[in-house]
Amino acid sequence: MKKIILITCWYGEYPWYLPYYLHSCSFNPNIDFVIITDNEQKIASLPDNVKIIHKKLDDIIDETSAKIGFRINIDTPYKLCDFKPAYGFMFPDLIKDYDFWGHCDLDIIYGDIRSFFTNDFLDNYDYISVRHDYTTGCFALYRNIDLLNNFFKRSKDYEKVFSNPKHYCFDECNFVWDELTKGISIFELETEIESFTHLMKEAEISESLRTHFDFILMEGFVGHLKFNNGKIIYRNKYEAIMYHLFWLKKVFNPIKSPKKIPDYYRISPTRIYF
Repeated sequence: MKKIILITCWYGEYPWYLPYYLHSCSFNPNIDFVIITDNEQKIASLPDNVKIIHKKLDDIIDETSAKIGFRINIDTPYKLCDFKPAYGFMFPDLIKDYDFWGHCDLDIIYGDIRSFFTNDFLDNYDYISVRHDYTTGCFALYRNIDLLNNFFKRSKDYEKVFSNPKHYCFDECNFVWDELTKGISIFELETEIESFTHLMKEAEISESLRTHFDFILMEGFVGHLKFNNGKIIYRNKYEAIMYHLFWLKKVFNPIKSPKKIPDYYRISPTRIYF
């Protein structure tokens, strides 16, 4: 089985949805998850396949600056989003024993990842996005080879992005999501920087990489979702690889998370309920 590691950088207080994330990780025991953080809070019932690495943000800045040859700028933790495509370059010791590495966010409830990413499937691709229209920052998978680990450097703007405190949405599409969802090509749009979507869509066209763009996640105010023993099911018919809470977390903010997440629960457009 191809070995996969998924990396998240999180700085500050943990969000209310962390227990849901960890609970869903536990249903994917043959994938390893790493959370790099400065948060010293002890996490109860941490799954065996989830590892917490305590690291100061300043240390990441210093180490990456030394490796890349110029001073990078991460004034706020959110700026780390611009660096996601570089995690393979930034954290080589973490990924060295794996066939694939990926970056992901904590606002994710995973389904059955291996049911989508079988060995046969992974044999055919070098980069995998979970949307059809742009490179996904919330989750993406990279073959662990030097070409992919350094691919971000192909952007003519990567030094500008990495040395400037401004957030450019480099990991995705420099904020032109709406246009891309309408079917407009990234190459027809005027953007401030050459984003990772530019790089991967060009690689797809030139066939210099085997890329996979397909809408296999659920996100938005979809409703009719349930988590059922490690699977994300929509309308009792369709299975998704994950549910991205990007919009739900804007309207649902419980005072506290339950002490124990059940193995079955439902997700409406505005809340999670048991």
